[in-house]
Amino acid sequence: MKQRTSRRWSWKIVLLLLGIPLLSGYKAAGPTAEEVIASVRAKLDKVNDYEANGKMKTNVVFIKAPIAKVKVYFKKPDKLRINNESGISFIPKGSVNINLNNIFLNGTGSFDIIDVGTEAGTNLRIIKLLPKDENSDVVLSTLYIDESQSLIRKAKTTTKDNGTYELEMTYGKYAEYGLADKVIFSFNTKDYKLPKGITFDYDDGSKKEQDPNKLKNKKGKVEIVYSEYSINKGVPDTVFR
Repeated sequence: MKQRTSRRWSWKIVLLLLGIPLLSGYKAAGPTAEEVIASVRAKLDKVNDYEANGKMKTNVVFIKAPIAKVKVYFKKPDKLRINNESGISFIPKGSVNINLNNIFLNGTGSFDIIDVGTEAGTNLRIIKLLPKDENSDVVLSTLYIDESQSLIRKAKTTTKDNGTYELEMTYGKYAEYGLADKVIFSFNTKDYKLPKGITFDYDDGSKKEQDPNKLKNKKGKVEIVYSEYSINKGVPDTVFR
């Protein structure tokens, strides 16, 4: 118990040194950070499963991949599969975080909530989640939330072993379920592992780079634009095998 307590305090000290306030006694004029998170989770909890059609654009300097049609499958609590039109399963390392539900599942769903206020220029509520489970791979998640619609517009997740990943979401007709019409998933390519069946080519479209380490230390992006979702119609477990 003493070790666990000291760990929690050590994180609080680090956050304070980074200039992140711990607002345990803070009373905002609007909803509390806990209420904002609860509202976001309630919207996401409406979705038990989905099958979605879309197009995926991969922008990774050492992969030559055309824009591809994809099917994305999700099933609670954390099953996710992305298939492109050729049938190859394309799941970048860390892509589990493309599904926002998994942000709340890390650390068995128990975390400290840190209210950082609002982002200048957007008024998005910035809330940080610090998992209480010391065995969680996630170190810290930062959410940028549209309070009026209970939607996560941006998310940044730092992990122990898999680097840092960022999400940007654009919403449309599926906003009531917390499902985005467009998702941009960004990551550092040094933490990227090629899935089976994907061509490996050190080519940035202009000239060959002799040092692969330089290529592997750049920003990569996977962009998915969804055309339609089939929500809560049932997705068999065999899809994820």
